[in-house]
Amino acid sequence: MKKWRLIFGYITLILIAMSMLYPFFAMLNLSFVPNNEIFNQNGKLFYGPLTVENYKNVFTKIPLWQYFINSLFVAIVTTAGQVLFSALAGYAFARLKFKFRDTLFLIILITMLIPPQVNIIPLFFLMRQLHWINTYQALIVPGLFGGFGIFMMRQYFLGMPKDLEESAKIDGCNFFEMFFKIIMPLAIPVITTLAIFTFVSSWNSFMWPLIVTNTESMRTLPVGLAIFKGSFREITLWGDLLACSVICTIPVVGVFLFGKKYFINDILKGGIKG
Repeated sequence: MKKWRLIFGYITLILIAMSMLYPFFAMLNLSFVPNNEIFNQNGKLFYGPLTVENYKNVFTKIPLWQYFINSLFVAIVTTAGQVLFSALAGYAFARLKFKFRDTLFLIILITMLIPPQVNIIPLFFLMRQLHWINTYQALIVPGLFGGFGIFMMRQYFLGMPKDLEESAKIDGCNFFEMFFKIIMPLAIPVITTLAIFTFVSSWNSFMWPLIVTNTESMRTLPVGLAIFKGSFREITLWGDLLACSVICTIPVVGVFLFGKKYFINDILKGGIKG
């Protein structure tokens, strides 16, 4: 009976995995199918004929490399900045004692309840006052600070033993040496998790880059993809759009594969401790 339960469990997991992976396989496969053949694939599991024309088209019709580089630069800088600022703020709220500490932390938690769309207009006017419209500063700076990251880092630091910090102080470490040489390396699992969430959020961001950019040279990949879709009103070039979608997916998958080791290990450690 136990053996059959195990077999049934594996079959269920395989079916769930296939149902989740098949759309990605279909997207990749159809991105190599000519535009005029995409809707002639009835009853097929593997689509054809295959060609690379769709990828050639997107690189010739739009400045895809420029969009890609803009998105990658913005996502990397935003991720690095938010991880650093969230770690510093989270550690301060977890370990340091200062006036109105709990009140400030409560205000940060309240900001997490406010929909991001509410802040778009005030942020836009602020960017205009600073003359940052259509610049990297407008794309990056608003994403450097987030209540979720601070909350996440604070909770992790609260669970770390204070003996490590006391030992570092006895050895003569100042605050920054202790933070960057001892605390940060021990927080790699939560840092990786926050970095993955931040990178994916920044990479997929559409509304804010659409509002604060107005030239081809500053557009990010999601904005460029939407404009590319709208530029052909008479017919939608699905093959070209799927090719763009595959290119959009590559960095996100790469970041997750790079960080999954720390991400999964953190989950397993949490389960063992519980």
